[in-house]
Amino acid sequence: MGKRENFNEPAVVSEFDENVIAINRSAKVVKGGKNFSFGALVVVGDRKGRVGYGYGKANEVSDAIRKGGEAARRNLVTVPMNGNTLPHEIEVKFGGARVLLRPASAGTGLIAGGAVRAILDLAGVGDVLAKSLGASNPANVAKATFKAIASLSTREQAFARRGIQIAAKKVEAPAENN
Repeated sequence: MGKRENFNEPAVVSEFDENVIAINRSAKVVKGGKNFSFGALVVVGDRKGRVGYGYGKANEVSDAIRKGGEAARRNLVTVPMNGNTLPHEIEVKFGGARVLLRPASAGTGLIAGGAVRAILDLAGVGDVLAKSLGASNPANVAKATFKAIASLSTREQAFARRGIQIAAKKVEAPAENN
């Protein structure tokens, strides 16, 4: 008997969590029948403000998911946050899909569905109200969500664009009563 590998060793631990949003099966009709191939839409994120998506295609589902994960790691974006929520409301359209993202008060939770929920969850956004309007195509909903994230800006970024200096808050010492 040959030496057996140690199966109790932990797999390579990545700082990113991975989530498969959609798997598409495609068929090519050939002389001998149908050749199937698969496409996987994958989202990766560190739950600390960085998230990315990728689409991988292969003849096996597992290979498509692996390729999609690699593509997602190459396309990471940083989500501007205001505490545990988004800095402002935004509505974005991509193709037939429209996505509405609205900041929510602390404790509201992540109220979103489908691809939007997966993306915001892996980004680490805790309190947000989101609605997917229009087409429900997962690829276009994901692209609309990323377009919305790219369009978000923090208060500081908006002031810097407009050339406004943010006044530093003065901390006054309490007046002494003599």
